[in-house]
Amino acid sequence: MVILLVLGLVLSLANAQFSRDFTVQKNHNMARVSGTWNSLFMASDNMTRIRENGDLRLFIRKINILKNGSLKFDFHFMVQGECVAVTMVCEKTETNGEFTVAYEGENRVWLSETDYRTYVIFYMENIKNGTKTHVLAFYVRIPKFEKSYLKRFEYVCKIYGLDSQSIIDLIDKDNCYVVPKRT
Repeated sequence: MVILLVLGLVLSLANAQFSRDFTVQKNHNMARVSGTWNSLFMASDNMTRIRENGDLRLFIRKINILKNGSLKFDFHFMVQGECVAVTMVCEKTETNGEFTVAYEGENRVWLSETDYRTYVIFYMENIKNGTKTHVLAFYVRIPKFEKSYLKRFEYVCKIYGLDSQSIIDLIDKDNCYVVPKRT
């Protein structure tokens, strides 16, 4: 009987480890977001800005937390047909998971949700020349499409007022997207 109880506990813990139900939506541990990431999806209420050659179409490579709590993002994006590496520092605000950065206007960036191990979703509000644009970005540790990722992203997009037609898939769609080699 004890063996069955232990086996049940082990199986429950193993299932919980891989469950997407354990997402963090507030009180984020930003140090756990640090590391290598890959862009999987983006969504926006202004599709021109995230489509090919759009000024907000960025391909994440790495996120690091700095000593002052700000986040350093290493991105690639296309400039005149060339893939260019760029580093941006998003300054920490008083609110956990909220940052600001000046890039193509003034931006507020929020960590919307994460499970730390497999995915993270960032929400950005950009104001450029008086026009407000909303962008959601879905990053994954391992660059692999999974239907559950798309379903989760569609759900989060609805929360922010974006429909599924506002979503673009970034895997294998751009010259800046290179799947890292595993060693």
